[in-house]
Amino acid sequence: MTATDQEGRAAQQVELYLITGYSGAGKTEAIAAFEDSGFFCVDNLPPRLIRALGELFAHEGSGVRRAAVVSDVRGGKYFEEFDAVLTELRAEGLNPTVLFLEADDEVLLRRFSATRRRHPMAPEGRVADGIRAERAVLEPLRERADVVINTSELTGAGLRRKIATELLAPDTVGKLSVTVLTFGFKHGPPRDADLVFDVRFLPNPHYHEELRPLTGLDERVIDYVEAGGVAQEFYDRLFPLLDYLLPAYVGEGKTHLTIAVGCTGGRHRSVTVAGRIAQHVAAIPDVAVQIVHRDVELE
Repeated sequence: MTATDQEGRAAQQVELYLITGYSGAGKTEAIAAFEDSGFFCVDNLPPRLIRALGELFAHEGSGVRRAAVVSDVRGGKYFEEFDAVLTELRAEGLNPTVLFLEADDEVLLRRFSATRRRHPMAPEGRVADGIRAERAVLEPLRERADVVINTSELTGAGLRRKIATELLAPDTVGKLSVTVLTFGFKHGPPRDADLVFDVRFLPNPHYHEELRPLTGLDERVIDYVEAGGVAQEFYDRLFPLLDYLLPAYVGEGKTHLTIAVGCTGGRHRSVTVAGRIAQHVAAIPDVAVQIVHRDVELE
């Protein structure tokens, strides 16, 4: 975020995130991730005050270089100004990053049921009615968001980790942050994957009693999965594709990419292949990579 003072002089640079989204989608966890990373954080701020706060941050004497603000429907009628305020901020050269958090209806219902909270848009009515009303209000804002995260399959810790590694990690600034995610198809495919590779055509260690308790991190499993040459033929085709795609994404300014690798249970073949992919991707310029094993601990 940049600004100028009344005499037209350039003010200090401030990194500003505006966090919004559906009630129950994880905004509390998100603001905690920013706070843990040293951001000055404000929760439940009416949009009209965001502009005043941004101007205050831009002055050298404020001492604030990084800030995150949550603004959502809890602000009632004041929240209706969010879209207009965002337009004003961007027109004036104050360029906040808008992070929008969402989740599926059934997930939001389950979370509200677990906490016994009332929905802010249906304080005296059904939670389902509040969710529907909130979707209608927030849909235009979702279209303007810079980053959209679906938290349906994320725990609170998982969301904080995703924000910390994909948005805030200092060593990934200016790089394409790649997450290689392993999963089991029997547990459901991931919702936020950009590229998905199904490796169920590879030899399956599950049917060997001595290999079944192990994971694709074990050398014995790796040797079994990659025996026979089929895996190497797959790598010989996959790696050139990634060599082409990832620099192209970097060139287009993409900052985050999730490569999902799935097998039946998410414990053996996908884990082995993900390790090879991460090893290869790590050597591509302007790319930072991490591996997340979603289902490796599941039976």
